[in-house]
Amino acid sequence: MVGMIVCGLLAGCASTPPASRPLKKVNDACAIFEDRNGWYDETRKVAKKWGAPIHVQLAIIHQESGFRHNARPPRSKLFWFVPGGQSTAFGYAQALDSTWENYKKNTGARNANRDNFADAVDFVGWYVDQSHRKCGIAKDDVRAQYLAYHEGQQGYNRRTFASKGWLLDTARRVEKNAEKYRQQLLRCRPEEEPKGRGGWFF
Repeated sequence: MVGMIVCGLLAGCASTPPASRPLKKVNDACAIFEDRNGWYDETRKVAKKWGAPIHVQLAIIHQESGFRHNARPPRSKLFWFVPGGQSTAFGYAQALDSTWENYKKNTGARNANRDNFADAVDFVGWYVDQSHRKCGIAKDDVRAQYLAYHEGQQGYNRRTFASKGWLLDTARRVEKNAEKYRQQLLRCRPEEEPKGRGGWFF
């Protein structure tokens, strides 16, 4: 009995918790789901609940955190040496404190955590749905969805992104990654029929 307990403790020490172990291939949707047991089911659940395609969820998470559970934006600096204000963005989805609290209030997910993948993709799905309702953006229009994700729905409607060339370039990159993920999902999840305009709706 003691031996079994010791072995169990040693095994626990030898293995790295999935959340803290970096993904081997962040650019391959099939590899991501093979590496993280349960993530496909979580993204599929979000696609059903909010109508946010799986490849859109993955592309946004990839851009925001690189699939790192404890990601934070770098601290900005003013005048080269004076520390600037630190963004409250955190976790897989890089959600701000205020936006995360709004998500929890509106969905009833009181115990949701930003460093939990299931909660993070549910947040992304909720935000995509909100952008569809408030801005009229199609849920599989990943370029426009990312612009609204970055600028907020009010900012998107005011077109605050129009003068930000770097952000427009980033949104195009997210769109390109989403399409790559979509094609990969067609390869490794052939049992699922994509519906809509290139979207993975279930």
